[in-house]
Amino acid sequence: MEHGATGGCVLVVGALGVVGRAAMDVYLDDPDWQVVGLSRRLPGETRRARWVAADLLDRDGLEAALAGHAGSVTHVVYAALQEEASLVSGWTSDAQIGRNTLMLGNLLDALASLGSRFGHLTLLQGTKAYGVHHGSYRMPARESDPRFIASNFYYDQEDLARERGKRGGFAITVLRPQIVCGFALGNPMNAVTALGVYAAICAELGQPLRFPGGPACLQEAVDAQLLGRAIKWAGSEPRCRGEIYNIANGDCFSWPNLWPGIARRFGVEPGIAHPFSLAEVMADKGPVWDRIVAKHGLVSHGYSEIVSSWQFMDYLLRHGRTYPHHSLVSTIKARQHGFHDCVDTEDMFDRIFAALQTARILPGAATPRDR
Repeated sequence: MEHGATGGCVLVVGALGVVGRAAMDVYLDDPDWQVVGLSRRLPGETRRARWVAADLLDRDGLEAALAGHAGSVTHVVYAALQEEASLVSGWTSDAQIGRNTLMLGNLLDALASLGSRFGHLTLLQGTKAYGVHHGSYRMPARESDPRFIASNFYYDQEDLARERGKRGGFAITVLRPQIVCGFALGNPMNAVTALGVYAAICAELGQPLRFPGGPACLQEAVDAQLLGRAIKWAGSEPRCRGEIYNIANGDCFSWPNLWPGIARRFGVEPGIAHPFSLAEVMADKGPVWDRIVAKHGLVSHGYSEIVSSWQFMDYLLRHGRTYPHHSLVSTIKARQHGFHDCVDTEDMFDRIFAALQTARILPGAATPRDR
């Protein structure tokens, strides 16, 4: 069953992650769409969405949980991901590849067993599809570039989805966003929250917000809400069937250029750049975070919950690199096929920080008396 602009019923898998939350919001804002969210736990607020709590590694439990919903689903957005505890090194592990491929396979098996006749699957990847985690790649990367030689669960998932689509009669579209930024907790690759926690701890300790990363380089990011709009577009635009698209905000940024603005928002001095590992230095700062939560009346989130991987921040800020490593993709193909959305990246960071402060996830700017 193929639906276009008139809507349908979308199943968002991984609905409590940064990408999943954004996709849910975009679809829920359109009254023509029914929305089903799937995650391992239920959210506190569901709006008008129906919700399924299930573990994608539990094939039988997953089918039972989907039994009352599968028949109405016309579109699937697959934004689920399980990482290894050693995040960056886990990206090339056989266990991580096998587990993530099994999760998608279990979902497709369950939907097929329940007789679902959905027409479109949107699959999320990223620049690891170009081998960014192994070093510099051809830039700007294009969707037609060949796969990198190393194993990658993106490839296994995509091959599985295309093969199942031929059998099951559904089309797939693959989206490859750069550094997704949005409002979510406990996501190991959510840079905005981690940066805010680092800045808040610096403010509490009376420390400057030292830039801990490597040499300046050009990068791209994508606002989760923009990505949500791209997901909705990909599921409704016939030209997207079978295609791969890079998705980014449309501009470039450099972390050192953003640093003074981040420092101002949290009331600290930017300080002098001082390369160090956040994973090592921030490991013992849990008690400081607990003090910040109590002092500022923040929503109570444990330190490991609000930032589940400082290792990712080391990777993102290029800690240990002695050379610039630009990371750019071409978004021309998406524009040519009709997706023209763009966002100013500096404005995006400031807006998300403001939203996290308004929601009392992060504290506002410190004053000298606060410190």
